[in-house]
Amino acid sequence: RAMELPSSHLSAARAAAAAVGYLRYLRGGPGRGLQLRELRRARRQDIDDVGHKYYLELELEDVLDKDRTVNCTAEVLYHLGSKTSAPDVQVTVQGELRSTEDADQEFYNRIRSLEKELVAENIPDSHGNVPPELEPIHRLAWVASGYVIWQNSTENTKFHLAQVKHVKQVKRSDEDLQFDFVVLLHEMVSQEVLPWEVTLLWHPQRGARVAQSRAAGAGS
Repeated sequence: RAMELPSSHLSAARAAAAAVGYLRYLRGGPGRGLQLRELRRARRQDIDDVGHKYYLELELEDVLDKDRTVNCTAEVLYHLGSKTSAPDVQVTVQGELRSTEDADQEFYNRIRSLEKELVAENIPDSHGNVPPELEPIHRLAWVASGYVIWQNSTENTKFHLAQVKHVKQVKRSDEDLQFDFVVLLHEMVSQEVLPWEVTLLWHPQRGARVAQSRAAGAGS
């Protein structure tokens, strides 16, 4: 049976970060930035020979619609002894997220109509500012890093997107937009800052998918 954890419990907060990363990847986009407002409840179950499973109740907000929050339940299963496999995450959003259809289409058309492919760096800048025209790109970086956070989370990590070091749009022959990101992830437990290269494909009807991601080593 599952044991209640205080919502301030560090392992509950780490599981919540993995769940929010997964949800950002699944449901985020240029017109939607999901973040955790409150971890309301957490329980942990130790499943023999399998791993530790967290049951979470979260309250989320969309940075573009701060007045409205959505509740969400998540289950995060960390596999025993595995350093390589991502936790299994299941997320259920209660109620509807604000529609981003128009904003998505507008962003898509704007990027498609650029004379030159978009290139930008240091989002936010050293003062914490994001130029308005780069805000959708920053939210797509949340989506890209959400995937990396979910894939690389363990019970002992808590990742946070610190900055987009560099982003470059790559022209494609199909309908997708492609962005090659270098993101800096701050790992709150070890206090390390880890650069990751992530290639994100996005289309307003099909949403986002990560084509590749890898740790950007000092040697590369």
